[in-house]
Amino acid sequence: MTSPASSRLLRAVAVSACLAVVALAGAQSPAVAATRTCDTNNSPPKYPNTNPGGYFTSLKVTSVGCASGRKLMVAYYKCRRANGQGISGKCKSSKVNGLRCTEKRPTVEPGTDEFNARVTCTSGSKKVVHTYQQRLG
Repeated sequence: MTSPASSRLLRAVAVSACLAVVALAGAQSPAVAATRTCDTNNSPPKYPNTNPGGYFTSLKVTSVGCASGRKLMVAYYKCRRANGQGISGKCKSSKVNGLRCTEKRPTVEPGTDEFNARVTCTSGSKKVVHTYQQRLG
């Protein structure tokens, strides 16, 4: 027969071992990077082209700061405009500011005077997603 003190000691050792395993597992798991939405209403980057014009409409970043996200928005815009104007302008560079970018645009109907697009740029855990609206002609 075991004494009550031995049972308590055994229980305490078992609980401590379980806590140590949980802590060790948590220490080895990769940190989850927080995604945050950056304010584009009060401090948006200036849309570089005023004729015909457009707007940066949203910005979300993961594992990078909002300032870096804003710089990427402008760099992507310049890449896009270097390869055509209006709807035909597409960024053909494999990377912009070190991130690989893809752009999605809905089909633009004839007679439409603007289009909206979503750009997603990634590199490892870094991710920048921004949207913009471009006026046509």
